[in-house]
Amino acid sequence: MNKKFLNLGMQPLANSFLKSNSKKSLAKEFSYNLEVSFNTDSYLVSVTNPVNPKLQYTDKYAHRASESKTMRESFKKIANKLKKKYSPNIVMEIGSNDGVFIRNFPKNKILAVEPCKNLANLTKNKYKTFPNFWNKKLANHIFSKSKKADVIFSANTISHIPDLKETFDAIEYSLSDNGVLVIEDPSIYAVIKNNSYDQFYDEHVYVFSAIAIDNIVKQSNLRLFNVEQLTTHGGSMRYYICKDLAKHKINKKTKLILKKEKKAKLDQLFTYLEFSKRVKKSKQKLIQIFKKLKNKNKNIISYGATYKSSTIFNYCKIGKKFINYVTDTTLNKQGKFTPGQHIPIISPQKGMNERVDYAFLGAWNFKKEILKKEKKFIMRGGKFITHVPSPKIISK
Repeated sequence: MNKKFLNLGMQPLANSFLKSNSKKSLAKEFSYNLEVSFNTDSYLVSVTNPVNPKLQYTDKYAHRASESKTMRESFKKIANKLKKKYSPNIVMEIGSNDGVFIRNFPKNKILAVEPCKNLANLTKNKYKTFPNFWNKKLANHIFSKSKKADVIFSANTISHIPDLKETFDAIEYSLSDNGVLVIEDPSIYAVIKNNSYDQFYDEHVYVFSAIAIDNIVKQSNLRLFNVEQLTTHGGSMRYYICKDLAKHKINKKTKLILKKEKKAKLDQLFTYLEFSKRVKKSKQKLIQIFKKLKNKNKNIISYGATYKSSTIFNYCKIGKKFINYVTDTTLNKQGKFTPGQHIPIISPQKGMNERVDYAFLGAWNFKKEILKKEKKFIMRGGKFITHVPSPKIISK
């Protein structure tokens, strides 16, 4: 049974950057009420009423995974690890984006699934790319003409798909007998620990725990046998899953993580109700920081036009009253306006100038990378604002 525990108010699509802030453009902007629920049977944490994926994953999708050095290095590392450990003949990626992971494999071994046409067009002439949503119909189409996959990889995608049962059924059909599914997604354990409620937005239909994954894959004749904790995206988990009768044995580390999550009471509603209380306090404290700085006539910008920051800005009602503009390295976002609050987006080269006193860390999960890059800003007295794990001002 689903129990609502968090209401983040009316939210736009986190990826819907506006080309114009005219009245006509603003009138067309889609919004929905972002509520989050906990299922007391499966232990899944999910958006209560998911948005139609066809509204989200369009030919205007802005995110390019390869534009982050951190992500390029992370995906290359896991690709090399999977090649060495499993020597796959066929590798498929669900949600291949601009190919940052899958391009590390030989072209003749690659199958890529990417529903956003603009992203699929980037790779369709390099290797076999299917510009479709992942489901049983697509799995039948692909594997009626191909050998089954030895490795299926999916990063920050499975948690975006509303129908998990069909998703995992289709994966079970597509795997070779001893094939391995490897998925990476944000961890609810990290969200609770860091109070990072901005991990909830329209694309994150689910934020998984290991115990929830362990439960849900069993319904599709799959099983969890390995788990790795990651630092990417502010705290993620990498799950290794196989068919019921595959040779892979569950390791000791996975058993310990499942115990750890139960000890943290991630299988109990009470945990999420307490988390909700902390979220409300975090909101109040963050707004107070912005108000105090503005009362002192400080110039504030935001660093990173991230999907996560969209949740923060719209839940806390932090708009142009507090923030002059947002900087972002993604060319496709520059010259546009943030969803909901309609703050202009410019390049860091233009934005990180001497007039800036404070920068809100919209991309807080890249904190180390940003602080290293912006040493000049810090040396001249510039400071950053973060809300994780609690709102505060930082300079190192």
